[in-house]
Amino acid sequence: MTTDDTQTDGAQPAPTDDAQSPQSDDTRPAPTDGERTITTDWVEDIAVGGAVLGGGGGGSLSKGIEFGELAVEYGRPTIVSVADLDPTDVVLTVSGVGAPAATESHVDPADYVRAVELLVDRLAADGTTVGALMTNEMGGFATVNGLLQSAVTGLPLVDAACNGRAHPTGPMGSIGLSQDAESVQAAVGGVPGTASRLETVVEAELGTAASLVRHAAEDAGGLVAVARNPVSASYAEANAALDTYDQAEAVGRAVRFADDGRDAAERVADVLGGEVSLVGPVESFALETTGGFDVGEVEIEGSELTFWNEYMTLDLDGERLATFPDLITTLDAETGMPVSTAELAEGRSVA
Repeated sequence: MTTDDTQTDGAQPAPTDDAQSPQSDDTRPAPTDGERTITTDWVEDIAVGGAVLGGGGGGSLSKGIEFGELAVEYGRPTIVSVADLDPTDVVLTVSGVGAPAATESHVDPADYVRAVELLVDRLAADGTTVGALMTNEMGGFATVNGLLQSAVTGLPLVDAACNGRAHPTGPMGSIGLSQDAESVQAAVGGVPGTASRLETVVEAELGTAASLVRHAAEDAGGLVAVARNPVSASYAEANAALDTYDQAEAVGRAVRFADDGRDAAERVADVLGGEVSLVGPVESFALETTGGFDVGEVEIEGSELTFWNEYMTLDLDGERLATFPDLITTLDAETGMPVSTAELAEGRSVA
């Protein structure tokens, strides 16, 4: 399925994989005006919708749902409109950087919180206070990235993203910051107690910082949790993709209420203003993880798709139908659930 290019990239200890919720719902403080209370049903809808908007990338849907549910169990993550922030409030971007198909990657939920803590501490040393968080893109994991950090730190997550779809490189998710802009980024990942484990804070021009973090992901086994690029709320409002959670929820609900895979594809196309380009089995599939990216191509009944984490091109019978940043996405032809490039396999039928 394709659509035209649209900008649709604290007080408690951080939880680990076996962390239990420290408090029950009835003891949590009520959300303030302008904040949205997060439920597990909502988490699943935005994760599924985000996976569609990820365009083949944006991280694991199953891990995204687990991450979002952990956030709800642990505390009270909140989402606010960027317009509700003071224009001078500082907003951090949260991200996962690496290759989705990497088999030796290891990032715990607590690592995403730790990356935020590292950057918050670094900025505090210069007298800068962080006011909110923002995810870098849409995707099965990326859409919910920030919820756990919000639950633990108390910082709200703004209803916006650097990019309303997923994208392969850090600069693509830098909301218009120039390549020579000064960037500060924190990255955490790798198996604890091994040589792959790392925590790092990078300060350099944006392009250099993004490259260093990508290399860190390779050294950590293929993936790192990242917090980066502090900007003012006014800058985020002017340059980010706004209301991305509403769009992800609408897409997720379209999938949830569909009768089958083809119906899901048609419903999603209606929501996004796209079209179902083809339905059929994967005839050939090639993927190589190199340089911290998943790179490859797939053939489906007369069509060829290429990807660089996300889908880059779609050709049908030798004619180019879509080119990144057009949104190209695949759904399972039977269930209607989104299928990332890392999940494709020969014989799997997709739409």
